[in-house]
Amino acid sequence: MENILDLSRWRECPRGLLYRIWVIARNGLQFELRTRLFRWLLAASWFWGVSIAVLCLLFNQSFTTDSWLQNLGTHFGPRIGAALTASKAIVLLFPDVWIGGFFTLILRAHSVLALLFSLVALTALVPRLITRDRASNALTLYLSRPLTSMDYLLGKFGVIVGILGLLWSAPLVLGWILSMAFAPDRDFVAYSLPPLLRALTFNAIALVSISCLALGVSACSRSSRNAVLLWVGLWMILGTVANSPKTPTLLRLSSFSYDLTEVRTGLFQTESVLRAVADIPLLPSEVVEKLNQSAKRSDAPNFKNALCALALMCVVSSVAFFRKLRAE
Repeated sequence: MENILDLSRWRECPRGLLYRIWVIARNGLQFELRTRLFRWLLAASWFWGVSIAVLCLLFNQSFTTDSWLQNLGTHFGPRIGAALTASKAIVLLFPDVWIGGFFTLILRAHSVLALLFSLVALTALVPRLITRDRASNALTLYLSRPLTSMDYLLGKFGVIVGILGLLWSAPLVLGWILSMAFAPDRDFVAYSLPPLLRALTFNAIALVSISCLALGVSACSRSSRNAVLLWVGLWMILGTVANSPKTPTLLRLSSFSYDLTEVRTGLFQTESVLRAVADIPLLPSEVVEKLNQSAKRSDAPNFKNALCALALMCVVSSVAFFRKLRAE
């Protein structure tokens, strides 16, 4: 059979740089979605997002005039009914403290679990970011195309953004939207919006910092095993050392998990929430004392230093990434 050479002009629409970056991010996300570990983490994250709405629905019952919670309390005797009525009155007198404090504590707890799920997912993802591309010399093929190191970085960064968006950002926003859908009045929107913005701010800080660290760790080794060990060491081992009360402050700040904990505490301002609740009248003195003690333990003395340490880690990781990202 005779081969015919087609010399006609190529008329297809050329793909741009954004498309190539999207292909890198899409392929990485598709691979992760096929793993069982990521599916379990995804299910747990979305379950907790829906749980936020359920907890807020239960909290909403303290604001309605004829709630099922109030009616349920009457079946357990006059004391329970009177206690629920008194608690409802306190909530209605100080809606800013109770609504803002409730959402602050709920969203702070969500940030703890979401960060844990994200770090577990990144532990499995780190070898597949850059390590295997270096080990298989795939970078020679990638960078021989019209693709720069920055384009490759943005594509891999998109993989991490997609994973953390599915595990963290999307369940958080979904839980808040469902909570507002069942809110009895606009006070819930007004007083729950600041905690939501603080939660999203912490989400963004954690996203940038751990993305840079994951890319840097993945670029530093050609072995998947060594990359995982390095990531676990930075996360668990150094984090455990930093949590010791006898550890020097400088060594504590070298742990990104400790830094993120300080940033979370400083952003959510749990101390001010507990002190505001303690200042509410009619509370028992024992409760006020416990709230003040909890407020002292919720302080973040190294908040600014933790932010600077995370920024420095991002710079060091970026330098390591660009030094190692070469066609070999």
